[in-house]
Amino acid sequence: MIRQISKPLVWVALLGRMVLSGVQEAGALALFALQGIINIFSPPFYWRIFVGSMINIGYLSLPVVALTALFSGGVIALQSYTGMAQYHVDSAIASIVVLAVTRELGPVLAGLMVAGRVGAAMAAEIGTMQVTNQIDALRTLSTNPIKYLVAPRLLAATIALPFLVIIADILGVLGGFTVSIMKLGFTPQGYIMATFNAVKPMDITIGLVKAGVFGFLIALMGCYHGYRSKGGAQGVGASTTAAVVAASILLLVFDYLLTDIFFSK
Repeated sequence: MIRQISKPLVWVALLGRMVLSGVQEAGALALFALQGIINIFSPPFYWRIFVGSMINIGYLSLPVVALTALFSGGVIALQSYTGMAQYHVDSAIASIVVLAVTRELGPVLAGLMVAGRVGAAMAAEIGTMQVTNQIDALRTLSTNPIKYLVAPRLLAATIALPFLVIIADILGVLGGFTVSIMKLGFTPQGYIMATFNAVKPMDITIGLVKAGVFGFLIALMGCYHGYRSKGGAQGVGASTTAAVVAASILLLVFDYLLTDIFFSK
């Protein structure tokens, strides 16, 4: 009887520990994010770190984001034509491409590419500084590590990703345009006219708002997991993996939440 009673209690205790651990982790992340935001607006601000992060996040991420958006736009056009042609509504392909790219695929694909490239790099850099006691050295020099390492990266990612998404939107639409003209028999004038008739400024604005949120989340996950690294090189590797996975999941979750906010009736 004692064993029968204690076994369910073990599972309850395990579930309780998991819930408490999750709540503790969420609270620690929220406090870390709040500290980062506060330090963005309180002097001094480290402009050199900010500019370097802007170049790393924005300019150096351009090739991978551009290629992803270009070919994704072409794939959307091909796949849309395959389904639409049998119902004789293939004229809607231009609308589908531009709306899919500006509302969803531009921000999401750019965010995932940047999360894999930049989020991992941030976690690895800050994690290495943590396990080699460089962050403790910053404190010894009366430098706030959050202000020096985290705040400039949060602001840079929040600003840089919308610019990347603008380029991704243009190239995604261009990819769909190229495939439609070269392979599907559309006329350039008709395709361009249908594109401009379909897209509205609000569609582009929503995509850019998403991009800003995604950029903040990517930098937050990279800095947070790097800052909490421990255990030497193995710990840094684990933090890097956790940063990319967490950023990708949060990006998709917030994509749904923002879409529901903007498009729910």
